[in-house]
Amino acid sequence: MFSLEQVRSEIAPAGSIRAAVNMSNAALIRWDENADALIGPSAEIADRIARELDRGLSLIRYGSAADILSAADGGEWDIAFIASDPSRADRFSFSPPYISVEATYLVPVTSSYRTADELDTTGIRIASARSAAYTKQLERTLKRATVLHVDSPTAALDFLSNRECDAAAGLTEFLFNASERMEGFRVVDGVFSQIPQTIAVHKRATNASLFFADFVRRLGGADAGEEKNGVP
Repeated sequence: MFSLEQVRSEIAPAGSIRAAVNMSNAALIRWDENADALIGPSAEIADRIARELDRGLSLIRYGSAADILSAADGGEWDIAFIASDPSRADRFSFSPPYISVEATYLVPVTSSYRTADELDTTGIRIASARSAAYTKQLERTLKRATVLHVDSPTAALDFLSNRECDAAAGLTEFLFNASERMEGFRVVDGVFSQIPQTIAVHKRATNASLFFADFVRRLGGADAGEEKNGVP
């Protein structure tokens, strides 16, 4: 078991929790001009964590999951809202998923491909951020299409815009937002992956790892209870 004081000493030694969030994942967190604040599931859950541990909260914004992981060794954050990655289990502990997000493709409006499944075709080149969890899923599932590894989700859009690929892979909401900005492109029907999102801590934070496993289980029960009682 763990005590809250042990958890606080591991992830809030200075009195405030530094939570890394991925700003390329608009389904989970985004800046709201009207509220003048970050909103979304990750922000709400981070706030719950801070209140439960009776600590301050600082949301540290990063452009991608790769940026979050690169910053880990520098001690820039205490907890991170990122997808679970078994290949990094030697460095981080991941909570159970608190939500899943979907990934799909952006293509030119002139493309003959209408669904995600159709794009797994010989000769099709799909640009995808090399460190993204959905890219690993692509590599495991694609049988005929080729994955072109790029530095970030935005770089995948640049590849598509410059006609260096046939499709850009990305989180569905990110691509829908991109399609509104980029004339001549559309999101295909369907998805190729659902990515579980977790709360990660450094491997050494053993008590915090136990706390977050319990926290997410309780969070799921609380949300189910709220929906049952008519609370959105």
